[in-house]
Amino acid sequence: MLTVKDIDIQGKTVFVRVDVNVPLDANGTITDDTRIRAVLPTINYILDENAKVIIASHMGRPGGKVVPRLSLAPVARRFSRLLNKEVKLAPDCIGPEVKALAAAMQPGDVLLLENLRFHPGETANDEEFARELASLCDVYVNNAFAVAHRENASVVAITRFVPVCVAGFLLASELNYFARAMENPARPVVAIIGGAKVSSKLPAFKNMMKHVDKFVVGGAMANTFLKSVDYDVGKSLVEDSSILWEARNLMKKAQEAGIKFYIPVDAVVADRNDEAAATKIVPIREVPPDWMVMDIGPATALLYSEVLASAKTIIWNGPMGVFEIDAFSRGTMAMVNHVANSYALTIVGGGDTDVAIHRAGESHRITYISTGGGAFLSLMEGQILPAVAALDEAAKRLGQGD
Repeated sequence: MLTVKDIDIQGKTVFVRVDVNVPLDANGTITDDTRIRAVLPTINYILDENAKVIIASHMGRPGGKVVPRLSLAPVARRFSRLLNKEVKLAPDCIGPEVKALAAAMQPGDVLLLENLRFHPGETANDEEFARELASLCDVYVNNAFAVAHRENASVVAITRFVPVCVAGFLLASELNYFARAMENPARPVVAIIGGAKVSSKLPAFKNMMKHVDKFVVGGAMANTFLKSVDYDVGKSLVEDSSILWEARNLMKKAQEAGIKFYIPVDAVVADRNDEAAATKIVPIREVPPDWMVMDIGPATALLYSEVLASAKTIIWNGPMGVFEIDAFSRGTMAMVNHVANSYALTIVGGGDTDVAIHRAGESHRITYISTGGGAFLSLMEGQILPAVAALDEAAKRLGQGD
């Protein structure tokens, strides 16, 4: 895959698609600027090459309409501070005013377009909308891994109308780290998979079966696995009978393939999903009939730490419990510590796992934390990301593809 370092951008206008869909509080103040900081190396490189930078992103899900609270104005202010230069916010992402602003840019200038999703053409992958975006630039750089699994105009259709299309450093890094974990990994490879539903991650389980040596399961989805082998999990969230069959079949296939499959041996249970709930720790065979499993227990956390002790590659997607509530966060936080303390290549993405790692203050001890949840899961499923396929097609048109 070509990156921005592989082409001449001196003095050119470079359109950089990023994902700076950052969380805002009720006052419109950014509460976590990790995604903004993640794209700075690419933007600074382009500026160092004396080029003009047009940044484009979405914010939230405005449904193709202008929603003032989803304006990128706070992002423009944060970019200005972090880049130590003025970052103008365009009034829109297409149209005469935007074209005029782009035409007036000088090398070293930075222009941030307004929320792409204020136009229905973005999520519809509309070619006319994409053509309008493309008319603003000489070079297109995709640095938005978090939306690389979506067929949106600013990541797919636009590549048909810009003569030179390449990846930014963040997108390339995301893909390279995942490839290291999958294509020729140091073994054993352990996949930690948590979250609510087995059904949402069935394709990931099935694809990862080809690559991993061990599965470690947590979160509400563990209840479905437990129920599928006849454990009583009380009033816990459990999926329907067809998914129970799939869960049981997955464990059977793993066993036949010589893949270890670990499910909880104890749990933190509660009489309701609430901060004020009564809680206790029980062996998995002793979940009370009217209670629900909310987190893995300490014995499970210890078992999982032993599983991870010999790992050389760890891929983690999804928490071990309802970690947003303190009483149910211990299992996820224990796993954060076990992964951080391992000697493995550790890659984490999606399912709020990154939030847990930042909350625990262990992000500096994880090899790589992905910026994309859905895109990361798509890679786990073995999918070719539409945005990556579009860049590959663009490279072929330049005569530099495979």
